[in-house]
Amino acid sequence: MIVEEVPAALDGERLDRIVALIGDLSRADARTVVAGGGVQVDGAAATSGKVRLAEGQVVAVDPATFPRTQLPEPDPTVDFTVVHEDEAVIVVDKPAGLVVHPGAGNREGTLAHGLLARFPDLARVGDPLRPGIVHRLDAGSSGLLVVARTDAAAERLIEQFADHSCTRRYVAVVWGVPEAPHGIIDAPIGRDRGDPLKMAVVAHGRFARTDYRVVGTYSAPAVVSRLECRLETGRTHQIRVHLASINHPLLGDPVYGQRRPDLGLARPFLHAAELAFDHPSTGERATFHSPLATDLQDWLDRATP
Repeated sequence: MIVEEVPAALDGERLDRIVALIGDLSRADARTVVAGGGVQVDGAAATSGKVRLAEGQVVAVDPATFPRTQLPEPDPTVDFTVVHEDEAVIVVDKPAGLVVHPGAGNREGTLAHGLLARFPDLARVGDPLRPGIVHRLDAGSSGLLVVARTDAAAERLIEQFADHSCTRRYVAVVWGVPEAPHGIIDAPIGRDRGDPLKMAVVAHGRFARTDYRVVGTYSAPAVVSRLECRLETGRTHQIRVHLASINHPLLGDPVYGQRRPDLGLARPFLHAAELAFDHPSTGERATFHSPLATDLQDWLDRATP
């Protein structure tokens, strides 16, 4: 079961909309899940998606009741790079713009579709909607992502993400220069009170920590900084939200960029450059690196230190 407490941002919203957000479903699919008995509110079975909920109520959604009519099919046209593969894991270098798995508004052409074309055995691993996928990158981000090839590997990787022994290093460029050259942003993240489709730093959000270090500054075309960020947790949009919360949003971020110009970038300047984990089969530490994506490197090459 997926269990969530209704945040302030969704106070007074209909249950079907809340279920759609929790399950990454369309409103129609959310209504189907409610009608099929897949939702509980405060421990009692919900019978209608039209009821409006209040902040603090608890919604439990059973993923087993999600509509399965649109499972991803193999699609060999999906473009991505395989950095490493063995009997237990696949490490992918995801290009910017590629959605990781199907969801509301993204039923085709995802990384999941492409993975099934290259690795048909993934169809038997984990959730059929997210075959082998144990973590995500935002669609607008590029870089490294690990995929499990067996249920046992998936379990071990999920444990490592949960206990933070799986480490990730990101390269980001942000507006301005942080006052502290090295810092830790420790601030809970939850739904934005003003826009439940966005995330924000909120008092009753989920624990989130981002470690950042300034590794370079530039004076043109604007005063910006290059950062290395390490995630201690993996909340939705975490780096983007945390950096925006200290008034240093990512360049090119259309959602959290605080209406600043994109300076020629078509997406947020964020790249997952390093991924390290204990291999599920051998227990040995495995570390992978990805060079900065071409569009981001080209931008840096034109910037003036």
